[in-house]
Amino acid sequence: MKKATYLIAFALMCLCLLPAKAQKDRSEIEEKDTWNVYDLYESDDAWNAAKEKFISEAAKLESFKGKLGSSAKELLKFLELQSDISKEASRLYIYTSLKSDVDLRDQDNQARNKDIRQVYITLGQKTAFVAPELAAIPEETMKKFIQEEEGLKIYELQLMDTYRMKKHTLSEAEELIMAKAGMTSGTASSVYGVFSDAEMPWPKATLSDGTEIEVNKITYAKYRMSPNKKDREIVFEALWKHYKKFEGTFGELTNGQIKSHMFTAQARHYNNCLEAALKGNNIPTDVYHSLIENVNKNLPTLHRYLKLKKRMMGLDTLKYSDLYAPAVKGVELNYTYDEAQDLILNALKPLGKEYCSTVDKAFNNRWIDVYPTKGKRGGAYSNGSAYDVHPYILMNYNDTYDNVSTLAHELGHTMHSYFSNTRQPFALADYPIFLAEVASTFNEVLLADYMKKKLKDDDLRLSLLMSMLDGFKGTLFRQTQFAEFELRMHEAAEAGIPLTGKALSEIYYDITSRYYGDKEGICVVPQYIEMEWAYIPHFYYNFYVYQYSTSFVASQALAADVMKGDKKATEKYMNFISSGCSDWAINTLKTAGVDMMSPEPFNKTIENMNSIMDEIESILDKKK
Repeated sequence: MKKATYLIAFALMCLCLLPAKAQKDRSEIEEKDTWNVYDLYESDDAWNAAKEKFISEAAKLESFKGKLGSSAKELLKFLELQSDISKEASRLYIYTSLKSDVDLRDQDNQARNKDIRQVYITLGQKTAFVAPELAAIPEETMKKFIQEEEGLKIYELQLMDTYRMKKHTLSEAEELIMAKAGMTSGTASSVYGVFSDAEMPWPKATLSDGTEIEVNKITYAKYRMSPNKKDREIVFEALWKHYKKFEGTFGELTNGQIKSHMFTAQARHYNNCLEAALKGNNIPTDVYHSLIENVNKNLPTLHRYLKLKKRMMGLDTLKYSDLYAPAVKGVELNYTYDEAQDLILNALKPLGKEYCSTVDKAFNNRWIDVYPTKGKRGGAYSNGSAYDVHPYILMNYNDTYDNVSTLAHELGHTMHSYFSNTRQPFALADYPIFLAEVASTFNEVLLADYMKKKLKDDDLRLSLLMSMLDGFKGTLFRQTQFAEFELRMHEAAEAGIPLTGKALSEIYYDITSRYYGDKEGICVVPQYIEMEWAYIPHFYYNFYVYQYSTSFVASQALAADVMKGDKKATEKYMNFISSGCSDWAINTLKTAGVDMMSPEPFNKTIENMNSIMDEIESILDKKK
């Protein structure tokens, strides 16, 4: 059951960290600015009834044991039932996760969330026979079944993939054990979420004007962008030294997650955790290694950006705590939520009326939970797994241009889900994770291009251009930095090195100080930044973050032709976001116009980044 298997990860996979305004009680937020979970089920009682019906229907799957290879007709009956059950499983989970995420303190919501997770695990145990039974069907027989039964065509890619993955398919008894292991596999991630978002104590700090504040995720996100250099340093030091107190706890949680990955990789006969994470979507591990290699070769481009930021901020020394601060003094790009909607709709016009009307529907039909409230999950994400309802977006909107860009980003995910869900049958609608960030970063590119044309004042343009460069830094370089850290910690664990919090901090600081040129004096990275890894929830997602970088590269290439007004490119892009998982991810991108096995997209992205810096330097030289 692919849909149910990946659902829990998918619900969080689009998470973005972003600053948020002061938190209100949920009762203070207008209804139109909250998402409507009752589009899924009209009440908790309706959810309970649907869950009981789901359990009853799911039990029917066991009746197909021993029959999958008996005939094409029998196989189709099973797959259609499985598809219907998976669709309802998605809907059940989304309802509980959405309700939980708007108030992590609500124990009733948490209980429902745990309840449905257990239902998935039980279902996985009951269907442990499926993978080995499919693998036992001779390949020629499977091809014959697909020719005989027209309804099997939509399952063809999935069915034939059985033979590519046969080496990693276990016996029925072993598959049952793997399913039961799911009861513990998500524990580390769940504990991390509750602790870091709801129960972790926070330190106090005194700002330069004598004001005492609590340094939590909200205030950190606010003050790291403060124009006051001293306040930035105060907040950074307070937060990361406080995290150091919990280094052992975060280390054990991360170690537990990685051990879970190792168990799966070893039990399924993969060479390592990286291969186990990528092979399911048919992504060569060379894609991952090449990304890290290419980014490391191009660190001078990142260093050029850092030197430019230092120049624009008028600093003698650039510190890590300066990286989020505005580069143009006295200029802030601030937009209300209503203004953000207008900007985004205008920016996305190159994608056509249908695309824009759907975005408008998301704004006006309560697909989005807009503002931060007490107990709400931080950051932002899109969840598009409710196949026959609509996607949902979580935001913590704070009136900055970064928030506008984040909203455009999440709408990219939402449109990808919406068009795949409405253009593909359920079995083919769940697009591969490798493609998930392409549509989101594509929207960011269109927004930045629109803003660039809109803003004529040099200072405003400089602010925007630096924001664009921040996107390159944050998505291409920083996410690859995370990907390298994730690879290094898995490799250390696989080599038998104990993964303590201290060991993780050492690995993280080594990579971070190298990326930002600490030894070369380009950007000072204080030792306390070694704890930043404990702040990043993506390290619980199993080699997810590298796809932010690869998708960023792909979206740069795709957007370039669309922005030129190339109608064929626009048509290809709309086909791309409507394709779901009807082909392998690498092939889908190639059809859209990007070959990720070639260095060309990466090289063009670096060229684009350098061209933006050329423009900034030209404006700065003119202003001398």
